[in-house]
Amino acid sequence: MTKSAAKANDHDTVDVRDRILETASTLFYERGVRAVGVDLVVAEAGVAKTSLYRHFGTKDDLIAAFLAREDEDFWGTWDGVAEKHKDDAQAELDAHLEWIGERVGRPNYRGCPQINVAAEFPEADHPARKVAAAHKREMRRRLKGIAERLSVRRPDELAGQLALLINGAFVSSQVLEAGEAIPLLRQTAHALIAAGR
Repeated sequence: MTKSAAKANDHDTVDVRDRILETASTLFYERGVRAVGVDLVVAEAGVAKTSLYRHFGTKDDLIAAFLAREDEDFWGTWDGVAEKHKDDAQAELDAHLEWIGERVGRPNYRGCPQINVAAEFPEADHPARKVAAAHKREMRRRLKGIAERLSVRRPDELAGQLALLINGAFVSSQVLEAGEAIPLLRQTAHALIAAGR
């Protein structure tokens, strides 16, 4: 096989993997992970079932890849916002609450993918559950860093409160009024910070 043929074959392999993951991600988010079988994923992606299992050994591996993809997107946005406000913790927190509030307010928002999957898979050792738990631990760690920069008495406690606030917004999206998420998030966060000082 020539170098160019090998490179084209690698590209095709990546394309198939990406197509499977993109299709599965959309279906998992819209319909729920347990409701979507691999037969539907391969039919919608237009690939053979053997291709799915070549790239993702099991459905659980595909679910974990879906969550890892969501994780990467979430932290990419977080990092971009944090970079703009690295010298002002309050401005950083407000900016995070703004983009999170905008996300929660989208008409097609079905909640946090990590929380959704954790609810579907209560087994602590499930691969997807592990990715979801790691995501939530990372959020709390990052919030603690912001809390420390805000000079509150108990930064870990404030980080827990802010994590609870944000996760509460994720699961409350269906009952919030249009445009309500951002001001509720900010006002509550400001009250928690004031109480923490």
